[in-house]
Amino acid sequence: MIDIMDWNYCLENFIKQVEIDSEKIESIKELVEKRIKYLNSIEINKDNVSFIVEGFYEVIKELLVALLLKKGLRSKNHQCLISYFYKNYPNYEAEARLISRISYFRNRLNYYGEEINFEFYEKNKKDFKEIIKILKRLIKD
Repeated sequence: MIDIMDWNYCLENFIKQVEIDSEKIESIKELVEKRIKYLNSIEINKDNVSFIVEGFYEVIKELLVALLLKKGLRSKNHQCLISYFYKNYPNYEAEARLISRISYFRNRLNYYGEEINFEFYEKNKKDFKEIIKILKRLIKD
């Protein structure tokens, strides 16, 4: 089980108050749409699945950045983005835990050269898309 970073630790070390920047939030949302369009245009196979999962993580991470910005917060740490979501939206615990797993696999890919298992993508791809929908809705509300 991959732990989610403690929100209080995040507040003390990685989170700062910022002005809400609606233009930046909109810019992030536009880039997210372009990234999703690109990801959906690729034929996925065992050779490129690691990069597809990494791409979905980037989409989710950017949506979390936008969500925090909407609340007047900025994080210097990706794990604190997940921690914020976990702490403030407890109905989405399963989704927060999946985001944390994606982050773990993405870090293993980037820092240790470990490829992401095709079966992980196949098992979770619908959930990736559902998480994206949830985050877009939360940003809109």
